[in-house]
Amino acid sequence: MNLDKVIAGFFIILAMTLNFGFWYGDPLDMNMHSKYELFAAIVVNLIATVLKLGDKTQIGSVLIATSLVANLQLLVAATIWTIFTDSKTIDPEIFGIIISLSAGALLANITSVILYVGDTLKSKR
Repeated sequence: MNLDKVIAGFFIILAMTLNFGFWYGDPLDMNMHSKYELFAAIVVNLIATVLKLGDKTQIGSVLIATSLVANLQLLVAATIWTIFTDSKTIDPEIFGIIISLSAGALLANITSVILYVGDTLKSKR
């Protein structure tokens, strides 16, 4: 067993599940989406990106690209949430944008997991 692959796989899958946890729920109900879970998703996505940097293969390049897309979308979502927060209310349209950005990041995370699993199944012992 390759410990580096285990750790990388752990963070790649954790990034996806944290992002899903933030995204899941009514897109217009701010109370169903935790800012702390969004923060955790950003941090874990950044860790997963750093762990992917060592892979010099073509699939590694695509994995890094998917991570960069997820990071960008989550960071923009957090920035919008920070900018448009006044007390405890956010306009539903703005919060819809935040959730949409999270959904895009989730798709990038799902793509990353599919590629990672495919690469793992393709590799020989």
